[in-house]
Amino acid sequence: DANTHVVYRMADIRLMPHFSGSTRNSSDSDFNNDYPVSMETNQPELTDGLKRVKRQVRRGSRTVQSETKYIELLVVNDYDLMRRSAPQTRNFAKAVVNMADAIYKEQLNTRIVLVAMETWSVQNMVSVGDDPLMTLRDFMKYRKENIKEKSDAAHLLSGRTFQSTRSGTAYIEGICSPTRGGGVNEYGNVGPMAITLCQSLGQNLGMMWNKDRATAGDCRCPDPWLGCIMEDTGYYLPRKFSRCSIEEYVQFLQQGGGSCLFNKPNKLLDPPECGNGFVEHGEECDCGSQVDCSRAGGACCKKCTLTHDAMCSNGLCCNRCKCPHNVHKLDGYMCNTGMGRCYGGRCKTRDAQCLALWGHYAADRMCYEKLNTEGTERGNCGQDSSSHNWIQCNKQDVLCGFLLCTNITVKPRYGDLHGEITSLTIYHQNKYLDCRGGHAVLEDGTDLGYVEDGTPCGPNMMCLDHRCLPVNTFNLSSCPGSSFSHVCSDHGDCSVYDPIPDPQPPDGPEKYKGPSGTNIIIGSIAGAILLAAIVLGGTGWGFKNIRRGRYDSAQQDMM
Repeated sequence: DANTHVVYRMADIRLMPHFSGSTRNSSDSDFNNDYPVSMETNQPELTDGLKRVKRQVRRGSRTVQSETKYIELLVVNDYDLMRRSAPQTRNFAKAVVNMADAIYKEQLNTRIVLVAMETWSVQNMVSVGDDPLMTLRDFMKYRKENIKEKSDAAHLLSGRTFQSTRSGTAYIEGICSPTRGGGVNEYGNVGPMAITLCQSLGQNLGMMWNKDRATAGDCRCPDPWLGCIMEDTGYYLPRKFSRCSIEEYVQFLQQGGGSCLFNKPNKLLDPPECGNGFVEHGEECDCGSQVDCSRAGGACCKKCTLTHDAMCSNGLCCNRCKCPHNVHKLDGYMCNTGMGRCYGGRCKTRDAQCLALWGHYAADRMCYEKLNTEGTERGNCGQDSSSHNWIQCNKQDVLCGFLLCTNITVKPRYGDLHGEITSLTIYHQNKYLDCRGGHAVLEDGTDLGYVEDGTPCGPNMMCLDHRCLPVNTFNLSSCPGSSFSHVCSDHGDCSVYDPIPDPQPPDGPEKYKGPSGTNIIIGSIAGAILLAAIVLGGTGWGFKNIRRGRYDSAQQDMM
């Protein structure tokens, strides 16, 4: 029946043995039979014995760089890709993910784990058009309404090309969100499409297209010939992230983003195999290959079985075979010496948001009361989705509307400035107040120029959707016995508050090393080849996404 879907197990495919991407799946797959899709799922469970292991909390110093992260990825192959690559669509998509996983593992200590794959075998389930952003919005709506499989991100691999200067798009910092954790990627061979997937996942992880910083020399690419993944440089397939991209990823994690990345996958799509680094059915532990186990975990794990009294085998937090799980404070707790509120693992304040976006502190409350009640572009509580008119803030909601800071004179650190910077000086109580703000819009359409949800807006009040609401309306759970020394985690567990020290980079800033004599000779030869190519005209060589980013005349005018 063309209107039903087929559930089957992916064969053990080893197209590219050099790469080591793995697949896993969640146990709550529930697809409606009205959708003509193919969904791959095989769900070996984690052993019950390991689930019941009691964990002990200890104090330890960890950094987000040194702890391995896991992106649980769901891939959807559209009808165009299926027609191009059938009957090898699954093999092709897995090879793309494996290559991206190899890059992320080497550069970012992050694994890309394929949790499920869906193929539209009869028709596209959403409109896949020339505009990648519109396609992304429709795809994420489809994911929310129709895909029950849990994942950290869902990405569409398309068999068509977009009318855009880049070959994919994704929501900035959208990882872990069911409505924003995703991207779309246009067609290419395995290599180019893997790099596009690296780029769009990078956007989900907070990485930006730092053209301005790169031009200023702040983001020197360690590989000037191949170029860097998140920059419009290079002449073939890039395999390196620039220093700026890595810093943005680390900052995103340190600020509480990506909390879903720290749970190690415990279910795999492929049949269980001891030594692949993932704990599967029938295993208590898996420290990886013999080489991996010799580095860490070998003393606690023998042949995928925990040694006597061991609770874990390897990993940054595993100390003498004991390991606590990752937690953060429950939403609603005060933080930053009482100036902020915990929300989604981050400490939300207007000062922190202004500093991150503009490099200056938040404006006085009087600025918010004066401007956000206007209902104009320079002060409002959002925009009506149908009429596109600016919405006036109610007086009690002014601190949850347009973000107003001080001394803004430059472009935002993230996104593009839309319109002019709001600038107003108010004389109040014998002093002048500086009130400034701007619409900093990301590629996915998100406007960072508004106060974030979870930000305090009064005593026992927090912002949500541009409204200032009592904390008790957020339905925040609590733990029995919570007190100053006993706090509640996001899992609802009450424990002694034992903060982990603020993570510090283990090494200093990346230093660019000058070329060696051999590299100078190679560079001279490469330069001659490049010059000849320029003289002879475009040949179509190179990575398509970067070629378009470099040679598109409209794009060059913007740089």
